[in-house]
Amino acid sequence: MIILFTDFGHEGPYTGQVEAVLQQQAPGVRVISLCSDLAPFDVEAAAYLLPAYAGGFPAGTVFLCVVDPGVGGTRWGVVVQADGCWYVGPNEGLFALLARRARTVSCWQLPDDAGASASFHGRDVFAPVAAALARGGSAPGRAVPRDVLLKPDWPDELWRVAYVDRYGNAISGVRASTVDDGMVFTLNSHAVPHAHTFTDVPDGAAFWYENSNGLLEFAVNRGRADEVLGLKVGTAFNK
Repeated sequence: MIILFTDFGHEGPYTGQVEAVLQQQAPGVRVISLCSDLAPFDVEAAAYLLPAYAGGFPAGTVFLCVVDPGVGGTRWGVVVQADGCWYVGPNEGLFALLARRARTVSCWQLPDDAGASASFHGRDVFAPVAAALARGGSAPGRAVPRDVLLKPDWPDELWRVAYVDRYGNAISGVRASTVDDGMVFTLNSHAVPHAHTFTDVPDGAAFWYENSNGLLEFAVNRGRADEVLGLKVGTAFNK
């Protein structure tokens, strides 16, 4: 499989153009859009989501990961092999938490591609590399230490909202396993206690829980946490 994890969206041509390149260059390989509506330009938020949502895929899966505000600049393109899966994308911090938490990591710096457009390396650089890897190819470019991926000043947990889904649930960059179940958060004057799942609280009640991918998430039973609690991507909260 080739898995897309991007901020390209579905409302314009970008995701479709990337998928077209993948279909042409890796015919017969399944392409799945895991997430195409990551917060635009927010590399840090995507970096904390990636390890949670990439878990559980079989070895050999290729992830095409692009949140690339530095496109056309001096940032590198990289290929990362982490715990048996491949990851392709720009090196702006997107793979920092993945590399920090993985058991095994190898990294390659992609060579410059003079034929690429200045503004769409997702289509012109990263998609062809992902397609080649999915066909069984080896990583192009030169091997570099995993340290080039890391962001030492980034914390182990991101105490802010990293994504808001279509239901209004606000997903954080915090692994729920690091938070005691007795914790009550105060969000815009609302006390938000822990619950196991939606049906454990009354309709309209706010709570936090461990979502299906292991992250701390704020929700409202049969309501929108973003509206009730005044949350959006980037909203910070504290223990």
